[in-house]
Amino acid sequence: MVQQERLIQEFLELVKINSHSGKEGKIAKVLIDKLKDLGLEVTQDNAGEKVGGETGNIIARLKGNKKAPAILFSCHMDTVKPGENVKPVIKDGVIYSDGTTVLGADNKAGIAAVLEGLRLIKENKIAHGDVEIVFSIWEEGGLFGSKNLDYDKVTAKYGFVLDSGGSPGEIINVGPCQDKINAKIVGKPSHAGVAPEEGVSAIMIAARAINNMKLLRVDEETTANIGIIQGGEATNVVTPEVHIKGEARSLKEDKLSAQTNHMIKALKESAEYFGGKVEIDAERVYPAFTIDENDEIIIKVKEAMSRIGIKGYTKATGGGSDTNIFNGNGIKSVNLGIGEKKPHTLEEHISIIDLVNSAKMVYEIIKVFGE
Repeated sequence: MVQQERLIQEFLELVKINSHSGKEGKIAKVLIDKLKDLGLEVTQDNAGEKVGGETGNIIARLKGNKKAPAILFSCHMDTVKPGENVKPVIKDGVIYSDGTTVLGADNKAGIAAVLEGLRLIKENKIAHGDVEIVFSIWEEGGLFGSKNLDYDKVTAKYGFVLDSGGSPGEIINVGPCQDKINAKIVGKPSHAGVAPEEGVSAIMIAARAINNMKLLRVDEETTANIGIIQGGEATNVVTPEVHIKGEARSLKEDKLSAQTNHMIKALKESAEYFGGKVEIDAERVYPAFTIDENDEIIIKVKEAMSRIGIKGYTKATGGGSDTNIFNGNGIKSVNLGIGEKKPHTLEEHISIIDLVNSAKMVYEIIKVFGE
């Protein structure tokens, strides 16, 4: 079964390779070699050229040895900052960084699990259909790899993204859509001490607008937030320009549209109230997805998990991932928990048992779909 020491050593190897978003060239080269050594057909697309990165998405295929549905496994190669010169430490069955960087289990634990699962399939001569792999670039901060993936190179209709923080067993089958909202608020400058009445404060426009917005937990399916406010240069100047950045998310497309329109309306009404102007750019960042509990993909994943003694369960999330983009491109996909705890922090860690179970899960999913 899983060769635990081999899996651990490969994971440690991967986290030591610097791969901030847009700088995945080194790890891509290593992974291409590993996939080719496993007998996969490997190509890359031009996503990196489109977004200004070092390399494109890796797209690989292990040709099937029987007729069965093609399936896809995906993880992202990039890590958040600070993620260079990672020094992993193992303590009491858990892998950490030394505390000066993130660990990079998000998402290199998924990559290590996929590679080990593929090895087990080859070593045990398991019957399977085509198994496709996408190791994407620049997932963090924008899902740019999956958005620019060459989908003509992918044939699978079922996908498994290994990038959720729950332990193996978690199946994310519901995810939100998201809008980003950027606004430039324009007022009128004047001397704040001599002639404040001649000015229009962009800060006051922003403050009134935000105060009139429904934010944070809007309802059980919808959230919204203003995350960045920038403006002003001196206390004696009525601020003429402010930039704000916000977002809204919902599990339902109509609710998201309503929330975004509400926030835009608040900005416009406030600008009109004070005699200023506002320029607004709202963008749908990714679509929502919902996969029914009784869908074949859920049933088969739960069966795979039961074979390794894990109870599978579905769960909705408020976060976005490559899973959203794959579903939006016709690949029915779920995001699977692999145990990456406290991602994006210096306390990030993963237990060895979760790493091992993630590899077992990949192996069993391939077997189940091959049957």
